[in-house]
Amino acid sequence: MWKKYVTGSTSVAPLAVFRALFGFIMAVSIVRFAANGWIHELYVQPSYHFTFYGFEWVQPLGATGMYALFAVIGFSALAMMLGWRYRIAAVLFFLSFTYVELIDKTNYLNHYYFVSIVSFLLIWVPANRRFSLDAWRDASLRADLVPAWTVNIFKLQLGLVYFYAGLAKLHSDWLLDAMPLRLWLPAHGHWPVLGPLLEMPETAYLFSWGGAIYDLTIVFFLLWRRTRPLAYVAVIGFHLATALLFQIGMFPYIMILSTLIYFSPPFHNTVIRYAKQTWRWVTRSGASEMSGMGTAGGPTRYRFSKSVSWALGGMLGVYFLLQVLVPLRFMAYPGNLFWTEQGYRFSWRVMLMEKTGHAVFHVHDPDTGRQWQVGNWEHLTPNQEKMMSTQPDMILQFAHHLEDTYQEQGLGDVEITVEAHVTLNGRRGELLVDPDVDLTEVEPGFHHKDWLRPFPGNDQRWIGGS
Repeated sequence: MWKKYVTGSTSVAPLAVFRALFGFIMAVSIVRFAANGWIHELYVQPSYHFTFYGFEWVQPLGATGMYALFAVIGFSALAMMLGWRYRIAAVLFFLSFTYVELIDKTNYLNHYYFVSIVSFLLIWVPANRRFSLDAWRDASLRADLVPAWTVNIFKLQLGLVYFYAGLAKLHSDWLLDAMPLRLWLPAHGHWPVLGPLLEMPETAYLFSWGGAIYDLTIVFFLLWRRTRPLAYVAVIGFHLATALLFQIGMFPYIMILSTLIYFSPPFHNTVIRYAKQTWRWVTRSGASEMSGMGTAGGPTRYRFSKSVSWALGGMLGVYFLLQVLVPLRFMAYPGNLFWTEQGYRFSWRVMLMEKTGHAVFHVHDPDTGRQWQVGNWEHLTPNQEKMMSTQPDMILQFAHHLEDTYQEQGLGDVEITVEAHVTLNGRRGELLVDPDVDLTEVEPGFHHKDWLRPFPGNDQRWIGGS
């Protein structure tokens, strides 16, 4: 078993196709991002950014720098797709994309995190040994077989994403109340034919239970050869439906293409053959090696040295241990996960809550006795204010930013409190933060946020959260 899935040899074709498709969808995503004006809106326009704990040093690079950084992301994605200077391209893409992701947590999306970790894994595998410009340019790089783990780590990563996404759905809001789908689906009630169906509560329950079952089982059906084609049809249908119904960007298309990694080497060889034929048709070229595919004689194997194998094995062992443990860290905190959001990010919780709110910050200057309310819009963009108003760590960060701002203006040790009214999955609005706590005296960090008010609803613990 160990040899088959880890140290044994397998065709490089699935890895080569995965690399090309990942680079392609990333290049398209960057063009789409730039065309929509989001570089300016999200990274140039804001005067303040909500950094991640420990990454306060990651700051925007100014207008010219941010556009240049996105150009690096786009060109490195294209280079990965083509397999040109692959290792350099993979490193550049991972570093530049992850840097952008860490600038402001108000822009956090699960699929941004997914892109970062997949691009990290791509650094360490020989995905350019076939179907690449590198292999076409240098015949000595070509290989037909690679260690099995270089393909299976991507299957494992996708499996963890699906499993934790399904596990997170096993709670009362999702299964018993069909929330938040009962709030979201009726928004499409104006559609012809389907509209009335989407307004029915039964449809929300069908989608909720179907989504949980899909996430928890789809990987097993993809792993079994006999059910794989039908399972992939389900993958396409599921993700296209979510793309149609919800504003979740490129994530559905990324998952549709990434999931092809589960198909057998003959399938990927067919993909490469058709791509090769298409290239020859477009270029009117008869050169069989334009795609850097195949060598004379028997199959060639790519092998890592023993020392490199041990080093990579240790690193990937730690990596996947973290991938298993990080989504479970919410269990270290008391209270309702969706209310406190302690351990919520980086845990594959997708579309599980509708959380809205409004935060009013009160400032008191003890030296003068003056009191006033903060105009959040003077410091934040509308999107930043919307995200901050319901997420405790951002509320605390903003309070400390206000304190620093007022100190720069010559004020002393001001006191800052907040009235944050928040509604979660259709419940009536309640105060999220203790309005008597001076947030300037609270230290940011990963410790429990005891300055939050208790969740006002039923606080029974469930499988996917609390």
